Amino acid sequence: MSGILEGKRILITGVLMESSIAFHTAKLAQEQGAEVILTAFPRPTLTERIARKLPKPVKVLELDVSSEEQLAGIADQVREHLPSLDGIVHSIGFAPQDALGGNFLDTPWESVATAMNVSAFSLKSLTMALLPLMQDGGSVVGLTFDAQYAWPQYDWMGPAKAALESTNRYLARYLGERNIRCNLISAGPIGSMAAKSIPGFPDLAATWDARSPLKWDLSDPEPAGRGVVALLSDWFPKTTGEIVHVDGGLHAIGA
Repeated sequence: MSGILEGKRILITGVLMESSIAFHTAKLAQEQGAEVILTAFPRPTLTERIARKLPKPVKVLELDVSSEEQLAGIADQVREHLPSLDGIVHSIGFAPQDALGGNFLDTPWESVATAMNVSAFSLKSLTMALLPLMQDGGSVVGLTFDAQYAWPQYDWMGPAKAALESTNRYLARYLGERNIRCNLISAGPIGSMAAKSIPGFPDLAATWDARSPLKWDLSDPEPAGRGVVALLSDWFPKTTGEIVHVDGGLHAIGA
């Protein structure tokens, strides 16, 4: 039996650790029949090393999504390896340390701007940079952390994720006529590199132990990866502008 991504070509960002959702998305995508290409920043060599653990070899391209010059050239770089794309996975988020850890009221605009640019605006800039490769439609999938709430220590990454979620809806609105679907997975906390950069992350993660209807495992990114792969596939042909929660059901529980 062929996989649900058989014959599809997928670009995936954010593979930094084997424990990341992006890595498991790449692994599952290959297992489901996709050709995969990765982008990485700031250390492509780190991603190349981690990528050796994938079922099949992949090409890793350097891409800083805050660089207009690199964005302008990424489509041509991808074309050297793949003639077109059927899907894009946006797994990128960053905030300076002074925008996290309880410093919300004192964070300067420069740090907020960086968080917004890298974590939210990049969904639009990355998609537009790769749009010439998606002439036959496709699927864009990003990763968020439920922006309905003000999480402890998360600070300006919260508004950045809220901006990401709104950006996703507007992309869905404007790209629907090109048959491009734009959706997000709202994942529960995973012990990834991004999570480890958040001061007090264990306290935030402990919320899942107390409230999640389904037992949540901080060390298991595969459920979220499966959600991403499902949205990349043709099994959601008329779903766009959506946020699918893969969080053990915590988003539905008040207390």
